[in-house]
Amino acid sequence: RNCRGNPNCLVGIGEHVWLGEIDENSFHNIDDPNYERRKKNAFVGLTNLGATCYVNTFLQMWFLNLELRQALYLCPSTCSEYVAGEGIPKDKDYEPQTICEHLQYLFALLQNSKRRYIDPSGFVRALGLDTGQQQDAQEFSKLFMSLLEDTLSKQKNPDVRNIVQKQFCGEYAYVTVCNQCGRESKLVSKFYELELNIQGHKQLTDCITEFLKEEKLEGDNRYFCETCQSKQNATRKIRLLSLPCTLNLQLMRFVFDRQTGHKKKLNTYIGFSELLDMEPFMEQKNGVYVYELSAVLIHRGVSAYSGHYIAHVKDPQTGEWYKFNDEDIDKMEGKKLQLGIEEDLAEPSKSQTRKPKCGKGTHCSRNAYMLVYRLQTREKSLTIEVPAFLQELVERDNCKFEEWCNEMAEMRKQSVARGKIKHEEVKELYKRLPAEAGSPYDFISLEWLQKWLDESTPPKPIDNTACLCSHGKLHPDKISIMKRISEYVADFFYRRYGGGPRLNVKALCKDCVVERCRILRLKNQLNEDYKAVTNLLKITVKGNDGFWVGKASLRSWRQLALEQLNEQDEDTEHSNGKMNGNAQSKDESNEEKKEEEEELNFNEDIVCPHGDLCISENERRVVSKEAWEKLKQYFPKAPEFPNNKECCSQCKILEREGEENEALHKMMASEQKTSLQNLFHDKCRPCLGSWPQETDELYIVSQFFVEEWRKFVRRPTRCSPVSSVGNSALLCPHGGLMFTYASMTKEDSKLIALIWPSEWERIQKLFVVDHVIKITRTQAAGADPESTLYTSEPQLCPECREGLLCQQQRDLREYTQATIYIHKVVDNKKVMKDAAPELNVSSSEAEEEREENKPEGEQDPDFNQIMHAFSVAPFDQNLSIDGKILNDDTATLGSLGVIPESVILLKADEPLADYAAMDDVMQVCMPEEGFKGTGLLGH
Repeated sequence: RNCRGNPNCLVGIGEHVWLGEIDENSFHNIDDPNYERRKKNAFVGLTNLGATCYVNTFLQMWFLNLELRQALYLCPSTCSEYVAGEGIPKDKDYEPQTICEHLQYLFALLQNSKRRYIDPSGFVRALGLDTGQQQDAQEFSKLFMSLLEDTLSKQKNPDVRNIVQKQFCGEYAYVTVCNQCGRESKLVSKFYELELNIQGHKQLTDCITEFLKEEKLEGDNRYFCETCQSKQNATRKIRLLSLPCTLNLQLMRFVFDRQTGHKKKLNTYIGFSELLDMEPFMEQKNGVYVYELSAVLIHRGVSAYSGHYIAHVKDPQTGEWYKFNDEDIDKMEGKKLQLGIEEDLAEPSKSQTRKPKCGKGTHCSRNAYMLVYRLQTREKSLTIEVPAFLQELVERDNCKFEEWCNEMAEMRKQSVARGKIKHEEVKELYKRLPAEAGSPYDFISLEWLQKWLDESTPPKPIDNTACLCSHGKLHPDKISIMKRISEYVADFFYRRYGGGPRLNVKALCKDCVVERCRILRLKNQLNEDYKAVTNLLKITVKGNDGFWVGKASLRSWRQLALEQLNEQDEDTEHSNGKMNGNAQSKDESNEEKKEEEEELNFNEDIVCPHGDLCISENERRVVSKEAWEKLKQYFPKAPEFPNNKECCSQCKILEREGEENEALHKMMASEQKTSLQNLFHDKCRPCLGSWPQETDELYIVSQFFVEEWRKFVRRPTRCSPVSSVGNSALLCPHGGLMFTYASMTKEDSKLIALIWPSEWERIQKLFVVDHVIKITRTQAAGADPESTLYTSEPQLCPECREGLLCQQQRDLREYTQATIYIHKVVDNKKVMKDAAPELNVSSSEAEEEREENKPEGEQDPDFNQIMHAFSVAPFDQNLSIDGKILNDDTATLGSLGVIPESVILLKADEPLADYAAMDDVMQVCMPEEGFKGTGLLGH
């Protein structure tokens, strides 16, 4: 361990790496290339490109289907050079043109590559898959098998053309029997996997039984019988007619949850055996239907939207089980399938159901989502040779791999050689690093020495500028982070790495040390002087022998003195900054100095704006001459005011003027209040909605003028007097009125105040009137009141009025953090639950443009609050406002007319009683992108 405060201690600075035994691996960061080499009798892994583990599991499973692999190898190549018999040019990379060619090449590499794992990015790119998005593995399997079958259907060789159907295709029939006449209708259909519901089941055989279970068609679901020519009660079930060589059983672990509106994973255990006898489930009992387990596909994780896919697959040639986990492949011991570890990794909670006990030849899993069984046969497994064309490509890739291994090995060798040379050099230099007594020496930073000893960070030129004092020498406070080394090693460092300035014995700064001692003495004296001043302040000063001192300054004088003593050290820190080049910028230090200058110095709190003694005696007190002299030692530049000093004459004049102005304002306010008493108390005010009969003319002023005038009248000494009416705010730039008579009776009534003619005469005498605004009523004698005309002077400006309305609408629709209410409609009646949400929302196009700069806490509305408050899932919510349905997810709230304090009506769809209809609901109400836009849907 290094003594950081001791510049002579050179222990524990990183030298142990170089002084101990040589570890060649420390001289490089290159992994052994042989680690990337395929082990003997091992399978080849596949790189996970981000979230493509689901693709990798199926590729490995299909690769170990020997019949499928052999058929794909028989597909003729479309490569023009190969077809012409010329072979593949060495300077040209092979680029498969079809999905079959991609799969061929991948399988050939998986079979004969020397690499530990290969990159499937060409295959993934050809399918157009998003490598960063995890997809539904079961859906991928279905779509790819369909694409492969469609692609191979164009082949002439029947062994190739029909391989998907031979291996994976079976037949079942939907059989419906009329209860009335017994007529049986049968609809035969092909299948490539059986989708088995696992909810409520513990064994695989129970799932198959439910799949084939008889269903009653009654009531509204009755069946139309062709024989009876009417709807009749009937039964319907599935009958298995034929089974494929490879039986894929999809366990439906991922189901739709109506409560949340999302998919969820069923983490329930399902038991299955290594041997599966399908004869009890077949319509014809005279065949061979015993199957052997050949693969288990696993989804590790408790969520349907995340997790990791792996596969346990049995090698058909040796009968041994392997776990395929992207690049890593593990062989199971004793030719046995082992699922225990996979089940432990996805434990969601302590309350999870315990794993059932499994007998010999049986297994239990809560993560298996697909089981693959192969028809039991005594035939020997196939021996498959890679076609010459593909083998040539594999060998070419193997040559590239060998070249890479040799290149990496050579780089490792060179790094080790350089490391050994550096090792001997460092050992020699470290021995000569300490400076002997009486010998020349240099100071160098501890951090630079540590970087020199750290091979991972090549040292930069030596930079000592950060540890210099204001005199250009070594700052005393930096000694603790410096080390003293011999001149011999320092010469080597500066020759090899450069930099400077060099800090030798002459670099020690005596001036800084002397100044530091002076500051220390003053700091020690400060405590004694503080006690002395405190005692002197207790003595009452008599006569004119004292001095005025600000009370605020007296309260903080010791702190001010300390700051003043430390000021030089702080300036040094600011000028030199921290070590390693993290110096403070000039702009930052200048800003700090400005802030310090703005703070008042000692006794400046009793200086008036004119630089003289302030007139307020509450802010100052008299101290004795002895106390003042002690304070002056610390603050020699402080302003001095003997207690016989007169206050500032200018401030006295301003004080008198202020008192006179206050009296004048009080008198003015009293007169105006008396003259306009009704306006002040808001009594007997005229109203446009019910025009007073005693006059045909009313005048208008802005409500802002009235409120400002009332403030002045209530507090004349604190508020400025109002001198003008300011009616221009109610007019447009053309001089026209901005409000209609109708609007002034309703929404704009808060912006104006109506004035009686008698009041208007007094207002004109008391205030400067910039514009007269008058409303006149014209009514013919005996005419209908509805025919009364109201005219304004000046007249309304229609164009500006329209612009004002548009701006008001825009202002309403641009808001942040507003409250919007949700009311639920039940039986066409609006109700408000206690838990009904008030959504804090922001809206408008302008807000969307500022989305990136939103302050913390300002977020988009979470309409899932509605789901929790009313227990209505998102797909059952029908939202509307003012009769308009809100169904455009891309629109802003403002564009939909949702303004602050709006009330949105919620009407809920009734949930479907039939659980089996959930798949349809998911497709209609919760559409997911899935494989949309990929090559899997292109066919």
